[in-house]
Amino acid sequence: MIKTARTISRLLVTLVATLYLSSCGGIQNAINPAGPNALNLSRLWWLMFVVCSIVYVLVIIAMFLALRGRTKEAAERSPVLHLEHDSERRRQITVMVATAITIVILFVLLLASYTSGRALNLNDPTKNGLSIELTGHQWWWEARYNDVDASNIFITANEIHIPVGVPVQFTLRSGDVNHSFWVPNLAGKKDLIPGKVTTMWLQADKPGVYRGQCAEYCGLQHAKMALWIVADPQEQFNAWRQNATQQAVPPASDVQKRGQQVFFSSTCVMCHAINGTPAGSNIGPNLTHVGSRNMIAAATLSNTRDHLAQWIKDSQTFKPGNRMPQNNLSDADLQSLVDYLQSLK
Repeated sequence: MIKTARTISRLLVTLVATLYLSSCGGIQNAINPAGPNALNLSRLWWLMFVVCSIVYVLVIIAMFLALRGRTKEAAERSPVLHLEHDSERRRQITVMVATAITIVILFVLLLASYTSGRALNLNDPTKNGLSIELTGHQWWWEARYNDVDASNIFITANEIHIPVGVPVQFTLRSGDVNHSFWVPNLAGKKDLIPGKVTTMWLQADKPGVYRGQCAEYCGLQHAKMALWIVADPQEQFNAWRQNATQQAVPPASDVQKRGQQVFFSSTCVMCHAINGTPAGSNIGPNLTHVGSRNMIAAATLSNTRDHLAQWIKDSQTFKPGNRMPQNNLSDADLQSLVDYLQSLK
């Protein structure tokens, strides 16, 4: 009996530790909501977790009560085939009560699930004038900021800025295979299916950086298809957006000019666009303001000089199977190219 109690205690400690450790970290945590959508889903999760935990504990207690008092000899005897009337009646009542409670619990969970789902569709983000068309590629994200004024439309990649307290509508598309857009702190998952357009909205109620992830297996580097949602105060977002609509700054030094020449004379120009230059390909991420991003390679590497150089030279080291080929540049050309790209802010 003592051994059984110790086993149960260890199991409970393990379950509690797993619950807490699985939620470590604030930038990708579904039960640490930072927006109304995530808050609704978090409440629903906690309700189901608490109810199911209580039911589980009660079932375990009932099982131990049923086994209490049984001895080895009693277990070896033939089962009782004819119960006394009172005993059978009590068992029938117990079963009926348990069934009724189960029905009530399921109905409560159904109602809570319906209410949470309905709340996700109550807001109309289109009235705020901020609409982002998000396209999933293997294995990066392309974000196009739409606007009624064509001069305010721009494209960025993997790092999406939004204003705090404003619902933002996302139009979701896939450029190749199935993907799924998921920013746990801000909203639930939404699939991106080839040939189909879906929409969703999310909102950040406080400034911060929230990590998103593709939540549908999409190939070899699925795990490294991440993105950042950066929630800025309104004035800071307006300044960022104004800068993002501008064309790339021209190279200011001889080294940067040399780097621009390396860009146009290498395979880089065949896949990437830099607004304000002849480079206009949309196969890979737009690099017009790549120097201002915190991360590169779909949130795989921090945007440092060394990481950028290593990524350009051999991206397959970090993300095997991605579409970017090796670049056999000399050290001087590579450093000049890095200088030029880092100047694009």
